[in-house]
Amino acid sequence: MKTLIIYATKHGFAEKCSKLLKDKLSGEVITVNIKKDTMPNISSFDKIIIGGSIYMGKIRKEINKFCTENLDALKSKKLGLFICGMQKDNIETEIATSFPNDLLTHASVKESFGGEFILKNMNPLERFIIKMVAKTKSDVSSISEESIDKLARIMDAL
Repeated sequence: MKTLIIYATKHGFAEKCSKLLKDKLSGEVITVNIKKDTMPNISSFDKIIIGGSIYMGKIRKEINKFCTENLDALKSKKLGLFICGMQKDNIETEIATSFPNDLLTHASVKESFGGEFILKNMNPLERFIIKMVAKTKSDVSSISEESIDKLARIMDAL
């Protein structure tokens, strides 16, 4: 079985999670950063996992565009979805607003992998906003290994 993990990231957390997920999946697994890697032909994959970081309540625009443009092909695949973000209260809402409804109902698993703020990786405006909104002056990382394990377990069982 061939699995394709497609992700978009701004500061690297979704990439970090995608690599952890890749290591937990069986079979041939390829990861693609949709912003910089060449996209392989998705028809040659049995399973597809799509995810990305959430900013201001929205998933990266490249993921949204990819899902919309490939909706029919994705609905014919075994599918998993994930988001990365620091919001813990609105996970279901953020997942629901990040992907087209058809994909949400088709997906076998939907997870949130947590998020992180690494201040040195942010521009001055982002740092200012994070310091004000999150009330933090230091880096914060909250990765959910449990959610990554769950997504891998479910996708391997398909």
